[in-house]
Amino acid sequence: MSIARKILLVVLDGVSDRPINGKTPLLMAKKPNLDSMASLGINGIMDPIAPGIRPGSDVAHLALLGYDPYKVYTGRGPIEAAGVGIHLKKGDVAFRCNFATRKDGIVIDRRAERISDTTELSKAIQEGVKLDTEFIFKRSTGHRAAMALRGDGLSSHVTASDPKHEGEPVRRVDALGPEAERTANLLNEFIEQAEKVLEDHPINIERKRSGKLPANTILIRGAGTVQKTETFSEKYGLKGAVIAATGLIIGIGKMYGLDYIETKGATGSVDSDVSAKVKNAINALNDHDFVLLNIKGADESGHDGLIEKKTQFIGKVDKALEPITCLKDTLVVVTADHSTPIAVRNHSADPVPVMIKGPGIRVDDVRTYDEISAATGGLNRIRSMDLMPILMDLIDHTKKFGE
Repeated sequence: MSIARKILLVVLDGVSDRPINGKTPLLMAKKPNLDSMASLGINGIMDPIAPGIRPGSDVAHLALLGYDPYKVYTGRGPIEAAGVGIHLKKGDVAFRCNFATRKDGIVIDRRAERISDTTELSKAIQEGVKLDTEFIFKRSTGHRAAMALRGDGLSSHVTASDPKHEGEPVRRVDALGPEAERTANLLNEFIEQAEKVLEDHPINIERKRSGKLPANTILIRGAGTVQKTETFSEKYGLKGAVIAATGLIIGIGKMYGLDYIETKGATGSVDSDVSAKVKNAINALNDHDFVLLNIKGADESGHDGLIEKKTQFIGKVDKALEPITCLKDTLVVVTADHSTPIAVRNHSADPVPVMIKGPGIRVDDVRTYDEISAATGGLNRIRSMDLMPILMDLIDHTKKFGE
């Protein structure tokens, strides 16, 4: 009997849901390829962190890669910064940012109508804002951006300016200790200057003229510093790659030594060309032992509360995944990093379905890929941190414990 030597981990970001009128989007969608793989594999449900713990996408992906988020996670900022190409140095403090719309001091849209291209706005901020320390500000995908402060006397112990909800004022950044007062002052000064740069920028003038909301403020959160940890290859002895559309997942890959493989036509957060990403993932298996493929669109539909759009996106993804159903000598794993229920419009602590297909798998009786059927499968209920040890054993790349 052959043993798989490669791993393709497909993460359908936020695809898991709760039933509405008795069915989740996975139960409603037409997905013959996902169902076929489920029927040929072993299935289960998986807690992203632990029962009852709502995960962010960052800690959820760290757990999927087998890292304990409670030990390695210092904040989302450094991950976002790495994802957009900021080369962090020891002592830097990094943040994740949103371009947003502010009116009379109140946030009326945290994503500025999901503005898609902020290249010129980001460049204007980098050139126009002057601080008493070095800073790097770069755009990410869509409305997202990242920033790093560099200099003496900086600290990540500051509050966020992001109120997290529309209809509330932009919050003032406060220090959580005397060592962070300089950092808080710098961030408040940055926001004030950035708003002046953005207010009269030609792009925002044109957006207002055409009836769109201007991207006229920057929301800051996720302060963190870089912590040295094992790379993926050091931890597992495997050469890995990451294929993703969002800076967060790209950043996690880069921080832990995965090769980032860019996909032209799929650089937006809604995965405009899923087929291209799947093709790249298959090609990456030629010279990598492990490939993480993140597909984002279902998560955004969950956040927006759009059940039909989420269901349709699952069908689109299913068609794009057809080529991976025929992979040989490869463990194909399909799961989610977390649930993003339509009714909640945010991440939840619900477990997600997980399926493993490949040589030597103990095939169970599950015939469809969804949250309910998966709970009856042979994997039972595991944690995300259990997944990599299971996969390492299945490819015969682990050591025996004891004699």
